[in-house]
Amino acid sequence: NTIHALLGRNGAGKTTLMQVLTGQEFETSGTVEVFGAAPRENAAVLSRVCFVKESQRYPDNFRVTHALRAARLLFPNWDAAFAAQLVEEFALREKQLIKRLSRGQLSAVGVIIGLASRAPLTFFDEPYLGLDAVARQLFYDRLLTDYSEHPRTVVLSTHLIDEVSDLIEHVVLIDKGKILLDEDAEALRDRAVTVTGPGSAVEQFVAGRPELHREQLGGFLRVTVTGAPARPVGTDLEFEPVSLQQFVVRTTQSHGPQHNDGPVGAGAGRRESS
Repeated sequence: NTIHALLGRNGAGKTTLMQVLTGQEFETSGTVEVFGAAPRENAAVLSRVCFVKESQRYPDNFRVTHALRAARLLFPNWDAAFAAQLVEEFALREKQLIKRLSRGQLSAVGVIIGLASRAPLTFFDEPYLGLDAVARQLFYDRLLTDYSEHPRTVVLSTHLIDEVSDLIEHVVLIDKGKILLDEDAEALRDRAVTVTGPGSAVEQFVAGRPELHREQLGGFLRVTVTGAPARPVGTDLEFEPVSLQQFVVRTTQSHGPQHNDGPVGAGAGRRESS
């Protein structure tokens, strides 16, 4: 029971990975097991999995209430009272036609289904698209509260890393279809530091340390290094903590420019939405 952040730039393979794990794509090599079994066309597995897609499609005549009724039939742990509460909090009406909803309202429908499903394994693929800051915070608050009361595994794909940094317990970072990080979020928060000061002093301090980023500022140098180095006393060096978002960005950048050379699963040679 953990809230995982699935991170990576556009085209990294995040959506493809989630599609493979939820039985919607075939893996191109290896084996995939969810709850100890292959997920594809496996009702016993898929009844315990909820996948909230960034671009979920509904029949043209569907209203919000139809989507909620369908979810009730799909998910054994469905909480209708919680869903009704969320509909009100996100300012939706159950009789609204889904095809007439705004981008943010459509995202809210997905968020409601994902939360109220209480599925043991829930995937949210960029669920915040179109949601304003207030609605996004409502999602984060309800997710954290309900997760505390009903522990389960949540996988959250997002680019808004700083916004969710207080929620996530584990980070998986992928780029070009490869896993760069698969670690506890708390450990990553203390992994790197940015050092700024006179060029020669900074060079001496960072010598031999793995670098994530460096930039020249006139006669000064600013370098981000990994590890938790002892900070010398009585020097002209300045030290800044590196946020989780900065660490993820710098780690990704350190592995080169973006290009697709074989994303995870069935998406090889094809760009994907996130």
